[in-house]
Amino acid sequence: MQRPSVNPAVLLAPVTDGYVAYDPVSDQLHRLNPTAALIAELCNGRRTLDEVHRIVEPLLPPGRTADVERWVQQGLDVGLLQVDERAAGRCREFSPDELCDFAERLWEHGKVQTAFLCQKQALELRDDDVDICCALAELAQVAGRREEACAAYERCLELSPEDAEIRHLLSALREDAPPARVPDDCIRQLYRRFSTFYESNVRDELDYQGPERIRELVNVVTNNRGGLASLDLGCGSGLAGVELKPFSRRLVGVDLSPEMIDLARGRRIYDNLVVAEVTSWLGHSHEHFDVIVACDSLIYLGDLRQALVPAAGLLGPGGIIAFSVECGDRYPFHLTDSGRYAHHRSHIEEVGTDAGLTLARMDEGFLRMEYGAEVTGLFVALEKPG
Repeated sequence: MQRPSVNPAVLLAPVTDGYVAYDPVSDQLHRLNPTAALIAELCNGRRTLDEVHRIVEPLLPPGRTADVERWVQQGLDVGLLQVDERAAGRCREFSPDELCDFAERLWEHGKVQTAFLCQKQALELRDDDVDICCALAELAQVAGRREEACAAYERCLELSPEDAEIRHLLSALREDAPPARVPDDCIRQLYRRFSTFYESNVRDELDYQGPERIRELVNVVTNNRGGLASLDLGCGSGLAGVELKPFSRRLVGVDLSPEMIDLARGRRIYDNLVVAEVTSWLGHSHEHFDVIVACDSLIYLGDLRQALVPAAGLLGPGGIIAFSVECGDRYPFHLTDSGRYAHHRSHIEEVGTDAGLTLARMDEGFLRMEYGAEVTGLFVALEKPG
């Protein structure tokens, strides 16, 4: 008597309307409706086909009892199921490294749910590997499995309790009370790692448009005026500085990450580069500027008064602050699952007023991609009355 079982090489995971099953041997993805998912659960190698049939039959509409045998046969044909005499040669267990490789390739080809299955199986086989765990947490976020992402980051934090980046991401997913700004140690750690592939990632993979949008904004508001004293807050590798340089007689860059400052220094476009936390630097600086730019760096702050009020004090009459943030629909701002802040238009308007600045322009548009989705940014110019 046949006793079907799920092929152990096949990875199964529940989704909203049943199961998905991935067979790495054939690189085939199968979607199972709720009935097929139940049959797969019942096919554990201990029940005969008749026993499976008796359990499922009362749940089927009249006249559909043959579906059980048909589905089991289809499962056998494509290798999702096996019986004792078919097990030899079909059964294969994959190593965690192989499963991680599967996950990476699948993710690159947009098969996120399937990549998640492979990464989850890899962690089950090697549950003390923090890199596998972090990759699973990220894939869970991309796949829209928020609770599983939170659980994976919890495990990551157990394995690496000093990891500031994991701690911050977990805080965002838990919806804890957000910090006033992303912790300094988190940003340093993030960009220490990110600096090794920063520009290829943001330019080639994420189609980052922030620097060009900020340059256009500055040119419009200043009427293409040149000879400006310019400050690049959160300058990173200098992508925005490249856009500022042609109309700047002096260009200063400030960033918290020493690794990113090293990249900016390599461009040889800045007159001065400083490793510092930007709000602290603004509060102690006595320099004056015509243009202050913060391109995708204020996303690490909650209340923008922290930066914009002291920055306004460094502007000369008619000077402008031009910056980009992620566009948020919750007033005044909120910490997103990515660990960055998104800001509401009204908050920006209010902060500008409190800083003694007038709103010269606020545009909404494409900023960059993230996990295959477009991120909408706000591109803002605040002006100091002349």
